[in-house]
Amino acid sequence: MVPYAAALDLQNACVEARRRGAAPDRLLLLEHPPVITLGRNAKAGNVLASPEDLAAGGIEVFEIARGGDVTYHAPGQLVGYLIVDLAARGEPDVHAFLRGVENALGRALHTLGVPTRTLAGMTGVYVDDSSALRADPPRKIASIGIGVRHWVTFHGFALNIDIDLSGFERIVPCGLERVVMTSIAAELGSRAPGDLPKRTRAAVRDAFARLWC
Repeated sequence: MVPYAAALDLQNACVEARRRGAAPDRLLLLEHPPVITLGRNAKAGNVLASPEDLAAGGIEVFEIARGGDVTYHAPGQLVGYLIVDLAARGEPDVHAFLRGVENALGRALHTLGVPTRTLAGMTGVYVDDSSALRADPPRKIASIGIGVRHWVTFHGFALNIDIDLSGFERIVPCGLERVVMTSIAAELGSRAPGDLPKRTRAAVRDAFARLWC
């Protein structure tokens, strides 16, 4: 559990170290107290709660240098920060990098028993429920927002493990009004193991290791 401001400082230090060649690519796996973050494309109206309500709930708000709109973090969510030198991996391609992040998260969730899909024009990872009508609102389980500085990435993804989903009622998640937020625990129900957070971290770590190491 790391306060969001401290995580920003840690990311900046890691980005600078990677730029200097003093550190390798890194995946930081953290958890945050309740916080709302506003990306570069965020619209103020996508924060539904009033400043007074947020203050009463102890929820901080940060404007940050990543893509995307508004996101909510809280305990029970795995936040992954990717510090990756794209130029060192060949021709830098941010869109290909985003698709790689989606694929790695999809592999990890498949390992945990949650089938997933991606949706064109809607970055992130969604539950693939073949029994559900495609007209039903998509259920989003992981959000992705990347920043790039001198071709070194920072920020990353937020994967809902066993988070209190009512917290998302304070925002329009990622600015997508027709999306319902879900979690691994909500999808697995009684099948969720008692050590779900530990298993999720291991599955995510292994998926990204297979992709980039």
